[in-house]
Amino acid sequence: MSLISAQTVAEHASSDSCWIIVHGYVYDVTEFLPEHPGGSRIILKYAGKDATEAYDPIHPPDAITTHLPKHKHLGPVDPKTVVKVEKVLSEEEKKRQELVAARPSIDEIVNLHDFEAVAKAILPPKAWAYYSSASDDEITIRENRAAYQRIWFRPRVLRDVSVVNWSTTILGYKSSLPVYISATALGKLGHPDGELNLTRAAGKHGVIQMIPTLASCSFDEIVDAAVPNQTLFLQLYVNRDREITKRYVQHAEKRGVKALFITVDAPQLGRREKDMRMKFVDEGGVAKVQEGDSGVKKDEGVARAISSFIDPSLSWKDIPWFKSITNMHIVLKGVATPADALMAYDYGLSGIVLSNHGGRQLDTARSGVENLIDIVAALKTRGPWPNPRFAIFVDGGVRRASDVLKAIALGASAVGVGRAFMYSFCAYGQEGVEKAFQIFRDELEMNMRLIGARSIDELTPDLVDASGLHAHVGLTPTDNLYNTTYQPLALAQFRTKL
Repeated sequence: MSLISAQTVAEHASSDSCWIIVHGYVYDVTEFLPEHPGGSRIILKYAGKDATEAYDPIHPPDAITTHLPKHKHLGPVDPKTVVKVEKVLSEEEKKRQELVAARPSIDEIVNLHDFEAVAKAILPPKAWAYYSSASDDEITIRENRAAYQRIWFRPRVLRDVSVVNWSTTILGYKSSLPVYISATALGKLGHPDGELNLTRAAGKHGVIQMIPTLASCSFDEIVDAAVPNQTLFLQLYVNRDREITKRYVQHAEKRGVKALFITVDAPQLGRREKDMRMKFVDEGGVAKVQEGDSGVKKDEGVARAISSFIDPSLSWKDIPWFKSITNMHIVLKGVATPADALMAYDYGLSGIVLSNHGGRQLDTARSGVENLIDIVAALKTRGPWPNPRFAIFVDGGVRRASDVLKAIALGASAVGVGRAFMYSFCAYGQEGVEKAFQIFRDELEMNMRLIGARSIDELTPDLVDASGLHAHVGLTPTDNLYNTTYQPLALAQFRTKL
């Protein structure tokens, strides 16, 4: 295949003929312009140029090669013809780099809120908006945190707690923590190594990672970074094209993934306004006038731009098909009611995740831990509980080991943690994730001793008082650490005069 000069690529810089360079290869994306979920403008900005830097944070490396027809793959660019452009840092980026250099020592990080505070300070605005955003008025994301604080411990005393053991099994696989890493998308928005930070740390410390469909790193990159026999789960957004989904699922199983977590609470993505407002801001942080620009979908942020393939027709009738294409454990992620929990059980699935998508989908949906009580009661009608053939997981709002212990005491098999681990690597890379694991270990040891539980099996409902959980009122002291990092929503801004 002959090399293509950069000058030739530059001649194709319009909507009539649009070529771009990604990772040293030239692609003709002209026909794809109207279909791009984020609108044509973002692609046209890089028409005739190298788009790698903009492409990388929000696409797996193989996205363009997988989804663009082969005849649109034009060939490698001639590196000798590429003019190296020295990037001039904006004042905002200079300030951000200064903040990165001035971060607290990782030894000064004593809780998971610290990671979030550091990440908020050093992340680019678009990354923070994407990661921190939730839907509508962001009631549910705040309720996810507050719900745990309406559950109170009822500790037992005079038990020999000289040795406590918080290791467990999750779907039959050993885990050093009663916690797994829940899927969060676009890791490279916050760190160059993206999700690989999680994989490497998890393999080193015996923690289970759930690989996200919308990772910045490719699926195979993540699996290749794992140590031998490392347990990995896969989170799945179901594609409208079932053949694509089938290939993806079966490839994951061949690569050794042990469980498939099908996201069922996202037939349409929620309106995440912090993320959406970034569409109106240019790279210098100045509000732009975009009237008449039909190439930009102004009501969609990064989230929508990467997820238009998700199938809203997914339904219970598809469950037998999933069971026919894989032998992996199948878990439904996003269950919220006893009726759906019982249907998942009756369909012979391996479990459910009580999740509201981190508050990013249906606002004012109840927290997973609140739903846990009713769902456990419903599942007890199907036989003895706990049931070794059916697991209940909970995610959303977890920032302390005490949250994990409360959920398990109320019937959860284990707890998923997403944002907290993501913020840890945004702030400090792999070292941050490992420190987050250590914080969980330290807090688990202390709290298990203080409540009189020597192992995960001894976490029983009598150790907690959840009688106030259903009261959605401010009956508890304010969570000052969470409130410090939470960024309130803003209203539309007046245009900046030029």
